Amino acid sequence: MARPIKETPILFGADARRFEERMHNPPKVSAEKRAQIRRSYETVTKMMVD
Repeated sequence: MARPIKETPILFGADARRFEERMHNPPKVSAEKRAQIRRSYETVTKMMVD
């Protein structure tokens, strides 16, 4: 039997401010990195279909 999932911790103070700032302004991803992610995604989806 699976173990129960723990509650999600609540962020306070500087951690909460950093998290919110990052949600509003996500880091930029280069075109090269985006292409690599796309290729990886396509590889995994092909493995799941076959």
